Amino acid sequence: MAVTLASRRTARRLAADSGLLVVAAAFVLPLAWVVLSSLDPHADLRVKAPDGLTLDNFDAILTPEVTFTPLLNSLILCGSATLLTVVCAALAAYPLSRFSSRFNRPFLLTILFATSLPITAIMVPVYALFVQVDLIDTMGGTIFFFAASQLPYAIWLMKNFMDGVPKELEEAAWTDGASALQSLIRIVLPLMGPGVAVVTVFSFVMMWGNFFVPFMLLLTPDQMPASVSINDFFGNRGMVAYGQLAAFSMVYSTPVILLYVLIARRLGGGFALGGAVKG
Repeated sequence: MAVTLASRRTARRLAADSGLLVVAAAFVLPLAWVVLSSLDPHADLRVKAPDGLTLDNFDAILTPEVTFTPLLNSLILCGSATLLTVVCAALAAYPLSRFSSRFNRPFLLTILFATSLPITAIMVPVYALFVQVDLIDTMGGTIFFFAASQLPYAIWLMKNFMDGVPKELEEAAWTDGASALQSLIRIVLPLMGPGVAVVTVFSFVMMWGNFFVPFMLLLTPDQMPASVSINDFFGNRGMVAYGQLAAFSMVYSTPVILLYVLIARRLGGGFALGGAVKG
């Protein structure tokens, strides 16, 4: 009996490991193709060793028209929208976390429902609205819509992280004459650094890879972000510059990787409460 149970556990473990390897391969193979094809002068859709190492693909894309201007547009759009999202999420989550109301739960459930709405389902009325208010083909209008589309989930995340900061710390600050806004900025937000980092990374990554929103709301080619301009590598009649596409993908992924590296310590840290509420 013991041997049978051990063999079953071993079989289940092997099945689980095999499943995980399949999932890992599904993620690793595309990444391997991007890295190898960016250095391959004769890149195609196959994952293979390069025919010869070359940087010609990077030389071809590292121009203002192809890479630098779209990347700058992406940084302006996503950076501004992320900042606006984090600020608005913190201001909206604070009363939800600190003050009790019978409307808190319905409001949070409404926010949760809003996060499940597919963005493609609302783009037609949004496009018509932007035309009416003269925000179509403007960076500012696209920034506002980016922030609005990410705000529901950002508020939900921020509120949950804010609940972990003891209210006693704020009450002590209020006793010393601090306002609610001052306690939020000077006490709550510094103590929930990992939460702010999570919201920042999540919002930026979701905006950075968004193709549909800027494609619909921006019309001028000079304003297109990199998530839209990457479509230019797909030529007519199925002709694709695979090597240049892979090189552009490498450059396009760099800001997201740098953002994660810069705040990785905040993501891995805990709330710096220490012994603040002891005694």
